[in-house]
Amino acid sequence: MSIPVVRITLVRALLSAALLTSMACTPLQVLTHTVSQNEARVPPGRYDLDRDHCSITFDIDHFKYSRFTMRFDRRQGQLDWNEGGMDKSSVAITIDAASIDTNVPLLDKMVKSDSMLDVARYPELRFVSTHFERTGESRGTLTGDLTIHGVTQPVTLDVTFNGFAPDPLTKKDTLGFSAEGHFSRAKFGLSTWYPAVGNDIHVRIQAEFEKTPAGA
Repeated sequence: MSIPVVRITLVRALLSAALLTSMACTPLQVLTHTVSQNEARVPPGRYDLDRDHCSITFDIDHFKYSRFTMRFDRRQGQLDWNEGGMDKSSVAITIDAASIDTNVPLLDKMVKSDSMLDVARYPELRFVSTHFERTGESRGTLTGDLTIHGVTQPVTLDVTFNGFAPDPLTKKDTLGFSAEGHFSRAKFGLSTWYPAVGNDIHVRIQAEFEKTPAGA
């Protein structure tokens, strides 16, 4: 083997070793990652909704055959976490009404029209928390004002605090929650297609919040 070939082989080996070394930390941190449900460990401050790690879905009875599921793809929100944990904290979530996705393009158009959500006149759905009542460790009921179609009604969600830790990839302080609840669409002036389509809407939420950088 000639000297140039040896040098090229050596350089490649060194580069490969360096790459493996630089990558070794992240997979290890991911594999050993844990979160804490101790609310006292969460730094107080503002946390913004991680829109890449959030799921908001509604499901509703469809001709008594099944519960049809739809989702909203664009949303933003803010969690103000205070000392005292969930009891003393608040959250506000805004959803782009036009981002509804039923997986049926024609149905999307019908739901967005003035016969249902009327997204041209009412472009947002909004939830603002007003009261939290603890029901157990890391869980409770969160009541808030939900606005849909220009109508605001109180809605209560069962909420679980899944945990807190710095994210192993982004290094940002991150909180995770699960929530679900029910509400009547008729109370928001949305009775179209009833009774073929049910009145009770079941909402499910999975959400992560990241600590807002200082000065943002």
